[in-house]
Amino acid sequence: MTATAYTLAVLLDLFCLFLGYRFLFQPAPAAAGYGVPARPDGDAGAYLSVKGSRDGAFGLVGLALLVFAGARAEAWFMLAVALVPLCDTVIVLRHGGARAVAFGVHFATAVVVLISAALLFLV
Repeated sequence: MTATAYTLAVLLDLFCLFLGYRFLFQPAPAAAGYGVPARPDGDAGAYLSVKGSRDGAFGLVGLALLVFAGARAEAWFMLAVALVPLCDTVIVLRHGGARAVAFGVHFATAVVVLISAALLFLV
């Protein structure tokens, strides 16, 4: 179980780094994948950069906690961070995004993050 807990945590942290990179360097397709398309050259440019910075920072903090503070600290971090994809679910739904993306991407991500937190608490 320890290997599974650490592997899932690292994969989720790396995924956050990937999302950050994508929103910073490929903002239009990243926004479409998020479920609320936006033009990076329009009013949404700042939103896309903020989203990329936020996700990248979450990935770095998660990896740092896992390496330097251990599984329990990472578990608490994952528990708190699970609020982000839960809120993203609501954001996509409130802004006319597809229900499939809201639940299939964001809500499903929240569930996986919560599973990761639970596994890390058990380590």
